Order: sequence, then C-alpha cells, then structure tokens
Amino acid sequence: MTLSFLYFFSKVIGSLFFPADMPMWLSQLQTFGIFAAGYLARPFGGIVMAHFGDLLGRKRMFTLSILLMAIPTLLIGCLPTYALVGYFAPVFLLLLRVCQGLAVGGEIPGAWTFVAEHVPKDKVGLACGTLTSGLTLGILLGSVVSILMQSNFNTTEMHAWAWRIPFIVGGIFGFIAMYLRQWLKETPIFLEMQQRGEKEISKKLPIWEVLSNYLPQVTLSILLTWVLSAGIMVIIVTSHVYLQGQFGFSEMDVSISRLLATAGLALGCVLYGYLTDKFSIGQVIMIGCLFVVIATIIFLSSLSAGREMLYITYPIVGFSVGIVGAFPYYMVRAFPAKVRYSGVAFSFNISYAITGALTAFLIPILANFFSKYAAGFYVIAVFLLGAILGWYIIRKEKELAKDI
Repeated sequence: MTLSFLYFFSKVIGSLFFPADMPMWLSQLQTFGIFAAGYLARPFGGIVMAHFGDLLGRKRMFTLSILLMAIPTLLIGCLPTYALVGYFAPVFLLLLRVCQGLAVGGEIPGAWTFVAEHVPKDKVGLACGTLTSGLTLGILLGSVVSILMQSNFNTTEMHAWAWRIPFIVGGIFGFIAMYLRQWLKETPIFLEMQQRGEKEISKKLPIWEVLSNYLPQVTLSILLTWVLSAGIMVIIVTSHVYLQGQFGFSEMDVSISRLLATAGLALGCVLYGYLTDKFSIGQVIMIGCLFVVIATIIFLSSLSAGREMLYITYPIVGFSVGIVGAFPYYMVRAFPAKVRYSGVAFSFNISYAITGALTAFLIPILANFFSKYAAGFYVIAVFLLGAILGWYIIRKEKELAKDI
C-alpha cells in the first residue's frame, strides 16, 4: 500500500519536493524517477536477505523485511519540503525510497517462498495467488485512501499537511505487522533441511549456485516478472497519467474506476492461483495472457466512449491482469528448497529493477509525447510475450521442483 502512495499523490509530492517553477510534467517525471530508484535498489536487498533466508531460515528475514519497510515509510511522512530545505528535500526522499526498495527486495519473494513451503502441495498455487492478491489489495487500500483524501481535504490542506497522513499511518501499520509476524513458525521444508544435516543447505553463496545451475529457470522467471510489472504498473499504478492527461477523465473518476479494477485484479489473482493447482501452469499462463490482450484492446477502444464505459471495461481488464497471480507458482517451483529464496528473489528483483524502473519513466513520456494509446500497446506486446512463455513452460513442466 505505502509503495503506491508516491504515485497516487505524485502531483502533490512533485509540487512540494521540487521547485515551484518546474513544469508539472517534469516534476511528476522526477517523482516517478525517485519511485523508480526504489526498484533499482531491490536486487541488492533481495540478494542479501535471500542469502540469509536460505541459510538461516525464512521467518527471520520475513520479519526483518517489514521492519525495514516501516521505518522509511514513516519517515517520508515526516520529511521537510523543498520550501524548507531546498534540494535536500528530494535527496532525503530519494534515500528513503531506496531504503524501501531494499526491504521490498526481500519481502515479496520471501512471502511467496514462506507460504509455498507451509501449505499442502495441492494448494501451492492458491496460496501464492492469494498472497499476490493480498499484495494487490495494498494498492486497493491505497486507492481508497486516495479517494478519502480527495473527498475530505481541499488542495490547500493537502499541500500543507494532509499528504503526510498516509505515510505515517502506513508506517505505524508496518510496525504492527512486524509484531504479529513474531508468532509465525519457520517453514516445515526449511526445518526438514536442517534436520537432515547442514549439507542440505547450500554452503556457498546461494546466488552463485542459482546462476551456475539454474540459469534457464532464472531467465524464464525474469521474463515472467517483466510481464507482471507491465500489468501492475501500466494498468493499475500509473493509469492516472494517461487516463487524466490524454483521455480527460476526472481525478475522482479515475480513482473510483481504478479501485474497481484493483478489486478485479485481486479476485483474478486468487482465481488463477486456484486454477494452477488444477491444470497445467503453462496452459493457465498462456490462456490468461491472451485474455489480457483481448481485454486491453476492449479497454483502449472504450476510452473515447465516456466515463460509463470506463467503469465497465477498466474492472474487466483489471481482473484479466490477475493472471500474474499464477506466476509465483512457477517461480517457487522452478528452484529447489536450498536455493529457492535466492532464486526467486534474484529473478524477481533484477527484472523489476529494470522493467519497473523503465516503465515508471516511460509511461509519462509515452503518454505525453507519443500516441495516447502507447501505454496500452506496450501492455499488449508484453502479454503476447507472456503467452509465448506459457507455451514454453508447457514443455518444461516436468522439470519443476517436487519438494513442494
């Protein structure tokens, strides 16, 4: 939830943390650049936390990661603005965003690994899909907060102090989550590895073993993460850039329709996760990605028809993007337990660092200077790639790990 606030409040933050005479599109672009910097930091945090997660246990890193997210989120809500400290303001914001990125690098892959190793083998897909749904619900809560803020505070109040509320509240909830995680138990699979002896746990740096012995799985996981990032970033997180700027929808219409689309995304993640337990993961991914392509074409075609169609087609395309809830099932089964955390973390974070950061920069540029449909065309192209990856996975499913 807190990671999306920089996007939802990009106009306010851009005006507060950069010079007042800077063009709005440029200040927004720089705000998105700071957001993208967090993506670039993810691989470093992911590699370190996954290393210790594979050696010392999943639970410890899973608890540490939420603490490292809560602290910078709370501090962002307390930052001085450009009017008070000049260019130190965006520098401080950048540093805290990097700290967030380092934490998230271990949080999401750790969560997927943790739940996949806890549930029965025939429920791994549902567990990963439900967890991914929970992550997207964070975006949904961010949308709700955005709507409530717009409804209850005027522009002057937002710029004066109200923008701080979501970050402070988000940081407090992070500390609560850290406290609750202390009651979690270590995964049975990791405990079993320990009981069988230290030789079961990788002695050398797990990431080197991943790159030495599992490069095809890493490559495929990186490409799947690219598809995932395109769906989340373009369809959900950055949609206000082109829906407001190029298609003229009001801020409230975009916020409410995005809320519905995010709810659809959350439902889609659970459904597709359930389907991966019942059918071939490759077939589910291939068909699901083709559905996204069709839904995106319908969505783009409806944008000139007014707000009524937006409220219909946007939730549909949001639901279709729920296919990304099936991707973690492949990732956690692509690597054996002794290097699972490192394999998932490296693949996911290196891909998100590149594609997430580029998307954060590209969407405002494409929307402002090229075709107003450019963002949608990008989604279509990437999900066609996803369909091809699904077809390829069908041929490789026998190679998936059997320990979950």
